[in-house]
Amino acid sequence: MSKGQTPPSAPATGADHPLKVLIADDDPDILVSGRFLFRNEGWGVTQARSPKEALAAIEKDEFDAALVDMNYARNTTAGREGLDLVTEIRKVDPDLPVIVMTAWGTIDLAISAIKCGACDFVQKPWDNVRVVQQLKTAASACRALRKSRLLEEENRLLRGEGASPDFVCKSAPMRKIMEVVDQVAPSKANILLLGENGTGKSLLARIVHERSALQEGPFISVNVGGLPEGLFESEMFGHVKGAFTDAKADRVGRFELAKGGTLFLDEIGNITLSQQNRLLRLLETGEYERVGSSRTLKADVRIISATNSNLRAAVQAGNFREDLFFRLNTVTMELPPLRDRREDIVELAERFVAAQARKYGRKIKGLDASAEEAILAHTWPGNIRELSHAMERAVLMCRGETIVRHDLSIEPDDSAPASLESMSIEEVEQVLIRKALDRNEGNVSKAAADLGMSRATFYRRLKEQGK
Repeated sequence: MSKGQTPPSAPATGADHPLKVLIADDDPDILVSGRFLFRNEGWGVTQARSPKEALAAIEKDEFDAALVDMNYARNTTAGREGLDLVTEIRKVDPDLPVIVMTAWGTIDLAISAIKCGACDFVQKPWDNVRVVQQLKTAASACRALRKSRLLEEENRLLRGEGASPDFVCKSAPMRKIMEVVDQVAPSKANILLLGENGTGKSLLARIVHERSALQEGPFISVNVGGLPEGLFESEMFGHVKGAFTDAKADRVGRFELAKGGTLFLDEIGNITLSQQNRLLRLLETGEYERVGSSRTLKADVRIISATNSNLRAAVQAGNFREDLFFRLNTVTMELPPLRDRREDIVELAERFVAAQARKYGRKIKGLDASAEEAILAHTWPGNIRELSHAMERAVLMCRGETIVRHDLSIEPDDSAPASLESMSIEEVEQVLIRKALDRNEGNVSKAAADLGMSRATFYRRLKEQGK
């Protein structure tokens, strides 16, 4: 069936799970060949023998890419059924990349397929190595797009429809963050955002953009930590037609797309040393070239980076370039975990409930006292993202007009500290002092100010606690 053979390889997991591919063809030999080839890559494979079966599969499950034949029973050479199938797939799942295949490949048919929404074209018999790479490339772009849209949806929910695009920031840690934002946003200084997963780094990046002099320019977000080594330069800097085997047309990179605006580099701590070298060169010179081109382009963007990694430790371990670290962190902001923002939790939850109630058409007024008590007692290891999902479940499970504790289905947290009600005053004081010191990286003056104490009183309390 195929001209090239591809050796067994490790499963292609993309960001977090193996690829899921749909292959549609009325030829059993094609289906068998595709199943063996793609499962050899560690992918999940679903087969369809007709356009009807293919559409049913897409409506039932989410795929990373689809490989579909152009000819079925209606006509064996014209490709009309394949074109119709591509059109219908785009209606069901607009993000799903579709690669079409036919044994009667013509330029005209390929162009028609692309116009209908296909992303690439394969002529049978296919070359194993090439078709695998085509699917990997398409799936990677699909996952990046879906993640970007998921983040946008989370940001929308966090803000609340019609609400101000600011954080909920009643808590002292968030008030400090917003003070820094107000001070540095108008500049074009590079910013490094730190914090656990789910703390809202992507939303803060957008807020900085919206308060900057670049707000009229684009805001481009890219998960650089999830880009495969072979796609990094093409995704970030673009490429010209013919630069490599699958470069069928010029491609604009993220730096060019973000020209005059902000480029948000998420998961910056996960990029490889070779990717760091390529990024550093651009940051040092402000110049880059598209892959396959000798024409030098000038970058005109503000860079905001984000990571949940300890970059200082990565620098010391030799896993992250120190010079790149200093280029990225002109200003550093560390978002606190939700457990350190107790004053914000209830308002955030109410916003999520209101947004999800609108989404599902539910008439829900909010949370009762028992639900508020439960969410305040939980440590929220998944931070704002976990709170959002918990409120969505609660809206779906709620049987009345108000969410009660039973609706929350919050998993017990064995690592949760004892509730304040069960602590002595001395124990509560110890917890508050420890958190204040952690929050201010051991700076006694700042920790004392956080707690409304003088330095002398703070030192006396530390001494009494044996610290």
